[in-house]
Amino acid sequence: MKKKHYNVIGVMSGTSLDGVDLAHIKFHFINNKWAFEILESETVGYSQNWIDQLKSAVDFSETKLEKLNQDYTALLASIISTFIEKHKIENLDAVCSHGHTILHQPQNGFTLQIGNLPKISTLIHQTVVCDFRVQDVELGGQGAPLVPIGDRILFSEYDYCINLGGFSNVSFEQNGKRIAFDISPVNTVLNYYANQLGLDYDDKGQLSKTGKINADLLNELNALDFYQQKFPKSLGFEFVKGIILPLIESHEISIEDKLRTFTEHVALQTALALEDIETRNGRMLVTGGGAYNNFLVERIQSHLPEMEIIIPSAKILEFKEALIFALLGVLKLRDEINVLSSVTGAKMDHSSGIIYSC
Repeated sequence: MKKKHYNVIGVMSGTSLDGVDLAHIKFHFINNKWAFEILESETVGYSQNWIDQLKSAVDFSETKLEKLNQDYTALLASIISTFIEKHKIENLDAVCSHGHTILHQPQNGFTLQIGNLPKISTLIHQTVVCDFRVQDVELGGQGAPLVPIGDRILFSEYDYCINLGGFSNVSFEQNGKRIAFDISPVNTVLNYYANQLGLDYDDKGQLSKTGKINADLLNELNALDFYQQKFPKSLGFEFVKGIILPLIESHEISIEDKLRTFTEHVALQTALALEDIETRNGRMLVTGGGAYNNFLVERIQSHLPEMEIIIPSAKILEFKEALIFALLGVLKLRDEINVLSSVTGAKMDHSSGIIYSC
């Protein structure tokens, strides 16, 4: 029997490597509408050793990837157990975990999120719902983005939902269908260059603001094939490592100029992503770490002057993806659709994910 109330934890690790986001959430299904409360939440940062491993894992051998998956599953289990004990969380229906994406090649019928091995349920002594992307790729979809169904269900008051994370993606309704796709890399690139200056990130975009746009580089970035493709489409770190960074490095300019040029690229591509939509005004919810980059948000606003950009509360801003993967887990427990074919390009809408019981 389907319940009206669910007590779950959502767990998300993004490509920007900020850490593991955990959010304790209570969902309520009343009068055919979902409501939520975010209770305890926190981000647990990675050690430098783990950051180095996750950054380089795209080049690991199959054997090395298998060991990484085992080790990361144990790490994730420890982080989740500590969160549960710290906040004295009881009577959970499930822990709903995305894992961490290492490889994402839907064009080759392959995607890998580590931390989703069956033993995670045993280690944390909880029911776990995880591995949400694989089934969609098997059904011919991109396996991404998966957040848009949560945008539709939980944030329908906004005309557009944009996430500025390791990559950016947009979600909106068009002709009765939810449309969503990845736009461009964001913090995977901006943080890379901030790291070269000994910083974790470019605080509020202050470094970028001091740089100058390199017109040649900007034009070359904007001309990349991915931006000419129609949706559905999605990005993985392979795109950054194999295409974006080599292109930027081919220009002998300062780091500040690289940051400024790439910030402009992100802002322009955000506007161009909405180019074919009849109206480019309305209310746009902006979340993800990039929402703290004031200069980036200013540049997006300059390219979309009629759009009302809304930065939500810190809990929504920082934990929206953990919240929505918690929802995806609840929908899986109910055997209800949690992935939209209009978004991913799969053969059909479906209920994705694996349920492990301890």
